[in-house]
Amino acid sequence: MTLDFSLVEKYNRPGPRYTSYPTAPQFHALADISAVLPDKADNSDLSLYFHIPFCPSQCWFCGCHTIITQNHERADQYIALLEKEIALMLSQVHPSRKVGQMAFGGGSPNFLTPKQIDRLGGSIRKHFHFAEKAEISVELDPRKLTEEQVEAFRGNGFNRASFGVQDCDPTVQKSINRIQPHALNLQAAAWLRKHGYHSINVDLIYGLPGQTEASFSRTIEQVLELSPDRFAVFSYAHVPWMKPAQKMLERAVMPTPKDKMALLKLVTDKLGEAGYYNVGMDHFAKKDDELFIAQRQGTLQRNFQGYSTRAGNEIIGFGISAISQNTACYRQNVKDLRTYAAALEAGQFPVERGYILTQEDKIRQRVISEIMCNMGCSFAKLSALFGLDVRKHFSKELSMLTPMIEDKLVSVSESGLRVSEAGRFFIRNIAMVFDAYLNAGNTQFSKTI
Repeated sequence: MTLDFSLVEKYNRPGPRYTSYPTAPQFHALADISAVLPDKADNSDLSLYFHIPFCPSQCWFCGCHTIITQNHERADQYIALLEKEIALMLSQVHPSRKVGQMAFGGGSPNFLTPKQIDRLGGSIRKHFHFAEKAEISVELDPRKLTEEQVEAFRGNGFNRASFGVQDCDPTVQKSINRIQPHALNLQAAAWLRKHGYHSINVDLIYGLPGQTEASFSRTIEQVLELSPDRFAVFSYAHVPWMKPAQKMLERAVMPTPKDKMALLKLVTDKLGEAGYYNVGMDHFAKKDDELFIAQRQGTLQRNFQGYSTRAGNEIIGFGISAISQNTACYRQNVKDLRTYAAALEAGQFPVERGYILTQEDKIRQRVISEIMCNMGCSFAKLSALFGLDVRKHFSKELSMLTPMIEDKLVSVSESGLRVSEAGRFFIRNIAMVFDAYLNAGNTQFSKTI
């Protein structure tokens, strides 16, 4: 597939990644948080997320909420707080609800020692019932990973693992303060397969300082040796006004937007040749992987963890900064550890802010989700779902798509909207047309390219 690189300048502007709609900047303080807590009468399946914020060192590119420390005793204190939050949340959860999905993210969940992994895993299973085929995943950092940790996570039911490689080039690694010899990646993959993990995901980032098409091509060739089931290939989001450590990257030569687009096309071509299918905006999966199957079955979802299976499950997040969501609302925990601890010690939910969706939000949320997950939408299906004429409801937005239609990024017919192969590279821009809040001017996003 050829790509018109002149479109980069035309469409490269700040915009959300749509891990939610409305996006997190629309969340606000709530006078009464009871409206954003789980419905006690609901007995549908759950997805649990546990945020483990600790990392032993700072990667300059990182946009996650982390606590940099090498004191593992802090993790014991944090697990005790998670246990308090679990106990508090149980008062809101129907006892028959089963967990169909769980994820540990960070930070670096393998900051936890095997003993700490067993403690937290035991506490979770003591209070929650898991579905027989639950998907249980963990994010790992190969630089500090031990086989004992891999074994401990597996012993607590984890069957999927994701680990960050980002880039294999030593020069790039030095510039982002993440030295990670490829031997560690090979070792991590070998341990995960030895201990029976069903699926392995590898994370890469394009747009980092020092990256070139030649160097990133070598990185892709090296990570293909790992034969992961899926890849998550993220565009580096430079937001130093939110993450000051990212200013360190400005000392090096950053790829231009056109350079970034060329790197993304390189990834798409090389992974496609290797048998990986493009799923959504930034994921690639083998044909037998659950992520690819979910997209084909229409059950793919996009949330704060990126693309995920099991659409419709209510997500309950635990830990500082964790975000929860259901069909009606979002809520986010406080980000400060002391505030988090104080709330739990007082027997209060550590919720900092949230958002209750209006009916209009739900309509736009669904349209944006269909675009981000399924590369298009059916007007008849959406009209039937919401009891309105979608074409008429979004007549203004559909007319705003005219430049993208002319640039062959998207097509609109009587039956629906369809994103082209070239349009995948500008998927955020297409979704942005249906965002009612972008003109509020009260926040900043990373560039779409």
